[in-house]
Order: sequence, then C-alpha cells, then structure tokens
Amino acid sequence: MSYAELCVTSNFTFLTGASHPEELVTRAVELGLEAIAITDRNSLAGVVRAYSALKELRRDAGPAVPLPKLIVGCRLVLRDSAVDWIALPQDRPAYARLSRLLTLGKRRAEKGECHLDMQDMLEGCTGIILIALPQKGLGAPNTVQHIQAAVNRYPGHIFLGAAPKYNGADQAYLDCCMDLSLRVAAPMVTVGDVLMHHAKRRQLADVLTCMREHITIDQIGTRALPNGERRLKGAGDMERVFHRHPAALRRTLEIAARCGFCLSQLSYEYPDEISQGEAPQARLARLAAEGLVRRYPEGAPEKAQAQVKKELALVEKLKFPAYFLTVHDIVQFARSQGILCQGRGSAGNSILCYLLGITDVSPETITMVVERFVSEHRGEPPDIDVDFEHERREEVIQHIYKKYGRHRAGLCATVIHFRSRAAINEVGKVMGLSQDVTANLSGQIWGQSNGGADPERIRELGLDLNNRRLAQTIRLIGEIIGFPRHLSQHVGGFIVTNARLDEMCPIENAAMEDRTVIEWDKDDIDSLGILKIDILSLGMLTCIRKSFDLIAQNGGANYSIATVPTKDKATYDMLCVADAIGVFQVESRAQMNFLPRMKPREFYDLVIEVAIVRPGPIQGGMVHPYINRRQGKEPVHYPSPELEQVLGKTMGVPLFQEQAMQIAVVAAGFSPEEADRLRRSLATFRRMGTIGTFKERFVRGMLDRGYEPDFADRCFSQLEGFAEYGFPESHAAAFALLAYVSAWLKCHHPAVFACALLNSQPMGFYAPAQIVRDAREHQIEVRPICANNSAWDNTLERRADDTLALRLGFRQIKGFREEDAVWIVAARGNGYPDPESLWLRAGLKPAALERLAEADAFCDMGLGRRNALWRVKALRAQTPLPLFNDPFEGEGIREPNVTLPTMNLGEEVVEDYVAMRLSLRAHPMELLRPNIPDLTTHAALATAPLGRTSVCGLVITRQRPGTASGVVFLTLEDETGVSNVVIWAKVYKQFRRSVMGGRLLRVTGYLQREGIVVHLIAQNIEDLSHHLSDLGHPMDSAIGITLPQADDAPRQAPVKTARHPREQAKRLFPSRDFH
Repeated sequence: MSYAELCVTSNFTFLTGASHPEELVTRAVELGLEAIAITDRNSLAGVVRAYSALKELRRDAGPAVPLPKLIVGCRLVLRDSAVDWIALPQDRPAYARLSRLLTLGKRRAEKGECHLDMQDMLEGCTGIILIALPQKGLGAPNTVQHIQAAVNRYPGHIFLGAAPKYNGADQAYLDCCMDLSLRVAAPMVTVGDVLMHHAKRRQLADVLTCMREHITIDQIGTRALPNGERRLKGAGDMERVFHRHPAALRRTLEIAARCGFCLSQLSYEYPDEISQGEAPQARLARLAAEGLVRRYPEGAPEKAQAQVKKELALVEKLKFPAYFLTVHDIVQFARSQGILCQGRGSAGNSILCYLLGITDVSPETITMVVERFVSEHRGEPPDIDVDFEHERREEVIQHIYKKYGRHRAGLCATVIHFRSRAAINEVGKVMGLSQDVTANLSGQIWGQSNGGADPERIRELGLDLNNRRLAQTIRLIGEIIGFPRHLSQHVGGFIVTNARLDEMCPIENAAMEDRTVIEWDKDDIDSLGILKIDILSLGMLTCIRKSFDLIAQNGGANYSIATVPTKDKATYDMLCVADAIGVFQVESRAQMNFLPRMKPREFYDLVIEVAIVRPGPIQGGMVHPYINRRQGKEPVHYPSPELEQVLGKTMGVPLFQEQAMQIAVVAAGFSPEEADRLRRSLATFRRMGTIGTFKERFVRGMLDRGYEPDFADRCFSQLEGFAEYGFPESHAAAFALLAYVSAWLKCHHPAVFACALLNSQPMGFYAPAQIVRDAREHQIEVRPICANNSAWDNTLERRADDTLALRLGFRQIKGFREEDAVWIVAARGNGYPDPESLWLRAGLKPAALERLAEADAFCDMGLGRRNALWRVKALRAQTPLPLFNDPFEGEGIREPNVTLPTMNLGEEVVEDYVAMRLSLRAHPMELLRPNIPDLTTHAALATAPLGRTSVCGLVITRQRPGTASGVVFLTLEDETGVSNVVIWAKVYKQFRRSVMGGRLLRVTGYLQREGIVVHLIAQNIEDLSHHLSDLGHPMDSAIGITLPQADDAPRQAPVKTARHPREQAKRLFPSRDFH
C-alpha cells in the first residue's frame, strides 16, 4: 500500500521542527511516499524551500522517475480551540483564502504571532480540506463541539486525524479515534504528526523544546519526546500501526489526490496604475525616447539606440514593462522630495534603467551585458537595486505602502538562522553549561561564523572533550547551526502586486512600526518568479546630500551628483596618496594601501579600484598581475583579438562578472544564456557543487577554438574566483561614482565633508573620533560641544580668516536626546549665563543636564567639568518649572560655593571618551607613552629602518576577510597617526585572545614598505588594555557621593559595578570590526 504524509512540521515552525524542509522532501523521495504536506504552525514560510528542493530533485532525476507530490498547507492553531487543524487547500482560490486567513491572524498580533479563533476558520476555509487533531484528549470540552461545527460548515471537507503515540496503547487509542470519527461524521485519516526526517534528530528536538519553554534539559521531564518515532515514515511502517484501519491509510491518498494546488500556479503581475492610461509598453518606450534626448542632447549614438531597441523588445516579450515603470515611479517620487537615490547592481547593465534615471553610469563608461540583468532563458525576473539616503528611506517605503496599499505591497522576509555564537549560547544554556564556559566558547568565534566549535580551541580553554555532557553539547551545536531561528525583514526587498499580495503569501507585522512583511525571503520569491524592487539605504548618499546643503548654506554653489566637476586633478592627486578617510568604498585599510599602487587618474581607474580589492579577484589571483601590468613590470598579452576586446580595459585580467560571461561567449562558444548560468554556478558552486559540468564544457570550448590547454585551465581558475563575491562592472561603476563625488567633497570642502560625515553617523568604516582626528590633520579647527553654541547636528562656523570651523553638536554626547537639543536651541536667546538658567528656560530634566556637564558643555560659562557637574546635581526638579514662577520661592536650590580639585589631563581625556567617545584634548597614547618604553611612533614608521620594531596604539579597526587564509588586519592609532598591522594565521592563532579582545596593543614585528605603503608584519602581540585605566578614574570616585544641603531627603547612591580594566577599555575605546 502507498502512503501520503499529510502532517509534517519543518524547522520553520521555529524551535519545534527538527528538520529542514529540504531534508524532509529528500527523505520522502527515499521512502517512496506518494505525497508530503509541509504543515507548519500558522505559517507557509517553509513550503517554498520544499518546492525548490523538489524541483532540483526532478531536474536531477528526469521526468520518468516518480517523485512525491508536494502539498501546500499549514497547521492552524486557534486561540479558543482544543483542536489543531491541518489546512490543505484544494485549488488556487482556496489557497488565496488560506493566505488571507493567515494574514488576518498575523496582522492582529505582534510580530511572530498569529491570533485566529474558531469563527475565523469557519468563515475563511471554503475549498480547504481540514484535518482535526485533538490536542487535549478526544474528550476535551470543546473538541467534539468544534469538530461537529466544522463538519456542519464544510461537509465533505473535514477529517479526523489519527496520529499514533507509540506508547504501547496505540491500538486502543486508534479505536477511540474511530469511535469519535463515527460520532462526528468526520472520516478518520492517518497522520504521522512528523517533527523530523530521521530519528537521529530526537535529541535536537528536545533541545528546541527547552529553548521554546525556557528550561534546561534537566528540567524537561514529560515534555521530552519519549522516542524517535515522530520521524518521517514510509508506507510499510504506517501500515503496521494501522493494520486494523486500512481505510485511514487509503484516505491519505484520496486527500492527496484532491489537493490540486501547486505553487507554480501563483501568477504574478506588476501594478498597472503607473501607466497613467497608456499601455505599459508604450509608456516605457516613450520614456526611453525622452531619456535618449535628455542623456544625449547632441544625439544618441547608434550603439545606444540599438541597445534600447533590443531591451525594449526583450522587456515586451517577457512582460516586464510595468516593473520598470514601477521602479521609475518610486525614483521620481524620491527625487520630487529631494531624496538622493541611485540604482546599482546588475541594473547598471540596462540602458533602459539609465534612460529612466534609475542608474547614472553611462553605457560609454562600462560594457553593458543585458543578459547579466535580464535573460529570456533564465526564467527569473530582473532585479533592480536602488539606494536611497539612509535617513530618509522610510519616506519612500511609506509612500509605497500608501500608494499601493498594504494588501498589495510588502517587504520580503529574511530568515535569521542560528549561527555559531547564538548556537553556542543557546544550546549551552539548555545543556546546563555554566555562563563562564559558554562565554569562553562563544568568545572564540570571530564575527558571524557558521562554523561549529573548534575542538582545538575547546582544549585550549581547558575543557575536557571526554566529558559526555560537553561532547553532546558540541554535537548539538553543530546540528543546530543553520536552523532558522525567526523571520526578520529584508533590508529593502519590496514586492508590489497588481492583485492582492495577501492572496499570494501571508503578510505579518514587522517589529518596526508601520512595516509589514511577507513570509518568504528573496530566494523563495526568486524560485517562484516574483519580481522585487530593492529599496536600500546608503549612508554616503545622506552624507553627500548634507554636504551639498552645507555648501549652499555657506555661500557656495548648488551642487548635485551630476554637476560635480569631473576629471578633477586635485581629487585624483589626493586619492593617489591614500588620503581617503571617509571616502566611499576606498577608505578601508586594504583600499588605502592599494590606492598608491593603483594611482587612479580617471573615473574607470576608480571602477577598477572599487572592484579589485575584493575576495573574488584576490582568490582568482588577479590583483598582482593587474597591478604589475599597470606599473609596467609585466607585459600585457592577449591570446586572441576577441579576448583583447573583452579584457582590453583591464589589461588582460578578468575582474568583473560581465567579463567572465563575455569570455565564455567569445572564447568558449557559450550562448549568452549559458554564460549567465555559468556566472550563477560560479557564485554558488561551493554550496551546490555544480561547477564540474561547466568547467568541462568551458575548457573543451576553448580548446576547440585553438587556445592552449594550460591557458584554458588557468582562465577558468581565474573565473572561479568570482565564487567569492566577484563584482559586476555595473555595480562597481555605480559605487565608483559615489567614491569620486565623496573624494571631491573631501578635497575641496573638507570641513563641509567632515561635518556631513559626522551628521550621517552611523555609517562608514571609521568612528567619529577618527573622523575628527582626520579633520584636524587637514587644518580644520574643531570646536568643542558648547551649551551656548552647539546644535543637535555638528555645524560650521565662520572663522576670522573666512575659513570654516567645525563645531561639535549635541548628537556626539552618548545618550543625549535630539528633543532636548531642540529645546536648548529654541530657548537660548542671547545665551545661558549658567546651568540654572538653561534648566529653567529649556526645561531639561536633571539627567540631560548631567550629560551636558559630563561632556564639558558648560566650559564657556567658566565651569570645568567637576564644577558643572556639582552645580547640575544640585537641581532637584523632576519636571520643568513654570516660566514665570520665582525659581527660588520656597526652598533654596543653590549649593554653597566649593572648590573642587582640578582634573588632570588623563582624567579629562577619559571623561571625554566616557561622554563622547572622542577627545579634543589629547590622545591616550600621548599620555601613556612614558610608561611603555621602546616604541616607534606611527608617524616615524615612514622613515624608520626596515626590520624589527615595536608600535603601540588603540585598535580602531579589525578586518578578517573570509578568504584571506586566516590573515587579520589591524589598524592601530597613536598620537602621531595610524599604522597597518598584518597578522598571519599562525601568529593570530598564538595571540588570538589579544587580537580579538584587546583595545590597546603593543605589536612587535618586521617593518615593510612599498612606496608610501607601510606594513608591520606582526610576530608578537601584547594586550596592554589595562594601561588605559591608568589615565583617570570614574567620575563618581573623583567627586564622591554628595548630598546637597538643600535636599530634604537623601538621594539613592549610584550602583557601583566593578569592571575589569580590560572591560572598561572595551567600553571607552571600542573598535570597529569587519568580517
């Protein structure tokens, strides 16, 4: 007898299911099941994964091999019912109703919840087969009543599910199920109530239960699975259990046959209202023609016109015109509101996107390969990414919701998976490991690693792998890594539909206010051929727009990205000496080290600069050949005229994904569509293992065209580098444009650029302390935060010599509210003579005044930090006083004059970092240097003798590229500048703890120089973070806890929290780490 499993919980029922949908489908194939239904709790989140896995299996097996039918469904868990309901839609309209029902429950509830009642189900499940699963026993109070109500409402569609318990009493239980079935006229059907694909996941299922219930494994008791029987089973296993009820088994096949809905039936159309009465294709053609005139006022070249015709024909054939028009409409809205935006990614390969104003890089700058963007044979939609100012993107998102409605528009989901650190912490807690042990284990993980706990690291921590509990924990950590933990919202992928989106996929509330999210992620919608628009945010666009505004406000011209002067020699001169802190995409230490070697002199040099310092070209061995050829150290050789045409702009070295595709076409005989499949295979071969067939075809094609075998193999090996984040040329060009504009601003308007950069935080590679330091090194006066002169934002002030000074704003104070800054400025008038007047006029709470004092914002009133803090701590009112009341009526609020000891420089610097994470007074290393002998300053490294030397400094950035053989790059800062430290894997392994956790490091190694690029190759690393505690003392210990005489009641003493000096250093001097 055959069997169809109709009740399967995947791990998309978070913290419950113990197997991936793909594992369940693959196991169903192995067991020879007729069908399998993925039925997650109030969710359709996992069904597309199962659908995609089945498609892959079909592709591999061929049409003749029978595979299970995938049934789309879910498990409805209702608030007011003791029965769970397996809901299986029979057709497309029924699926739409199920999706809307789930949306109803999810929109009522907070993120991650679904609030549905029995009445909702009775009103919204027409055409849906419902299998009742009693949860509190067959005789629970409303079990019979609810099943009977469902039978009456949907006759012929209600079944009673019988799931064996495997507790020795199954036959008696099944007999009781049959009795109930006859009583309520709901035929009994076999279900496995599956939680896992294999019994080996039983322990993991128990761990998930503990996480869900917030208990440890020692407290699980009867909530543990008694055995591994809730695994997916074949017909033989189920037949042995249901041998007295064969009709229940046969009914699984009957129900499976009635479920005719497949995800392939989801048809998708983009909105048509943006056509404004015109046919979408006609409107797109008209806008493209207008764009040709605007972009080419002196006449469009024939090549551009031909490209337009080609793309228009392709778009019409694939029925995508409304998609382009929708993106154009969104971009036009943003620009009408003064929001900077720019398209990037593969959309840069489309001349239509350029003519519609979605992208800004001309076809003359790059080689457009439209198949990289959209392909007739790929069977997947195009993907347009548009960046908006990161502080104003929400305006665009809300415009989309308002225009199309939340029933037609929603963000994609992102699946948050268990990664190493979270897996260690959560599994360790469940398994009863101490906090110290789990902290030590997770502390050995760098960044967002997906690797399990390293046994060698475990032994280094002094842990015994022979301990059964620990060994079991490590194994379970490995199993849970990659499991979905919950759904979050995609960074910006929007789905907009012509029909109802909630009839295609359930929509739920996001954690963020006024956001709604569908249940599927970008891979899911790609599998289903659903188009999305990526509404992304980019901090540099915010910075550039603010820079343009500041230039205009200070008497300069009104600039836009299009009107910034091109080919500016001074800008390129600045980049050639790696003066690039804050400059988009070229500010990392790796990029800044490469700039003096690259010596960019024109825009396309920046395109290459952006793309070449990436894991893809590095792994492909492309960086050194390119730079050697550029510097004339190596001849440029082209094996054929065809390859010269493809690789001419990059000196014979493939650097871009478009070049990989073109090489496959001109040198290996691939069609454009085959070349695009090669590109996609290169991007996924480590995960999918599909590269072998392409390599054989590629090499054979090159040999057939006369290329040497060694060259063909080498060429393919280079292309394999794109498996690690190879850049599209179009994407690099879009970023290079912003790199040039930001460099021009830094070069010609340094004060403006620094101010805008600070006002756009958080963004970029460097913290405000480094941005301020760089501004001062460019002879910009930086003025401190001042209660009488600062605003919320950092501002520019005109100096006596007519240059601009940078005034730090209240936004730089940790924990200070923008609302308080607005009140300070509004009530300022002719200035505040003392803290009391600010308190009375601006109505700030004492906590805000204390933050101002801690930031030394009262210095222009003649008050030092300690005296100011003494004064503001005496102010007792918890609410603002009426404006015209006598502030001194009643009890006195003034403290007697006292003389407090003056803070030393070290204490002032520490308190600056406590309040603002930066200091204008001194660098910590300037004060610590006398106590740390035998050091070379960072500035002196440029002329110091090559060889062994030692440096010391604050760690401002750490980088550990995933493909650089375990190498770590550190940037250290002292009072004279910054230095670059290279730590090879062997040294990193030896000093791992110091490298990962240290804030002040002394590094001894060998000095290397190439031109102006200086590196220290580390040999020994010492964590001196404890020295930072020598600089000063916490403010409370400096002042003591004082009770003003006017206080009637004592204040509660602040809670003292002792911290290790290393932990204090982490808080005061944080680094920015990139992985």
